[in-house]
Amino acid sequence: MTRTMHTPALLLLTDSPRLPLAAALAVRFAAAVTQWERRRRSRINLSYLDDRLLRDVGLTRHDARREVKRHFWQI
Repeated sequence: MTRTMHTPALLLLTDSPRLPLAAALAVRFAAAVTQWERRRRSRINLSYLDDRLLRDVGLTRHDARREVKRHFWQI
């Protein structure tokens, strides 16, 4: 797997040497969905930040709007 997973349960499953193919695919799918949900929530929360907080993270209002418009699967 090329991406790192931060969920401890998914990390534990991925490290299992005897994981059947179907289970390994299910774990990878779960990791992808988890990452998509994390991106979606982050982008929604970004839309609520005021200009002062955006400056704190180094973004302009234009940058934030552009990021919020991206789809959850886009990096």
